[in-house]
Amino acid sequence: MRLLSVNVGRPRPNPWKGLSATGIDKRPVPGPVAVSAPGPKGTGEVGLAGDRVYDVQHHGGVHQAVYAYAREDLDTWQAELDRPLSNGVFGENLTTLGLDVNGALIGERWRIGPEVVLEVACARIPCGTFQGWLERDGWIKRFTQAARPGAYLRVIEPGDISAGDPVEIVHRPDHDVTVALVFRAMTLEPELLPRLLVAEALPPEEKEAARRRSA
Repeated sequence: MRLLSVNVGRPRPNPWKGLSATGIDKRPVPGPVAVSAPGPKGTGEVGLAGDRVYDVQHHGGVHQAVYAYAREDLDTWQAELDRPLSNGVFGENLTTLGLDVNGALIGERWRIGPEVVLEVACARIPCGTFQGWLERDGWIKRFTQAARPGAYLRVIEPGDISAGDPVEIVHRPDHDVTVALVFRAMTLEPELLPRLLVAEALPPEEKEAARRRSA
């Protein structure tokens, strides 16, 4: 398991949400890249040096510090969409190889390289910017039905990372709540919501939403 690339966003106009800019245009950068815990949501801060978000209401902050997507899932989409998909094109900071990102447990911890430890926090929910960026009508529905969302992570131990760094799973919590399960529960299968409540590392706002919608 390793990082294929570390990707940092280039600001570009965002006509799809009426915002001044978007950071979804992520491109691989030569390492090392510093990783640290950002401030709370609303500041635009994320975990990678040189990157930021512009939709501060919905993105960024402690629980969405870093976004990871598996190269294997990009390859599946590449075949389905019949177009090349470069590392970073889904807006991911980390493109991984050999790591089951969607099967990762909420609260699972990854050591990347010698220094950095990240913790799986929640699933990515697609938005209008993502659909507009890929220029695919109906993309939100298609991405949701596939339930291959990728994972947001929080920073536990800061440091530097580079493409090629090994990824090691150093902790797996004692429950069965995966990234894919959270995504399915939050989107098309609300009957799964009660199962999320055992995941202590789920962000508080998502746990409260699961509790409220399960009542």
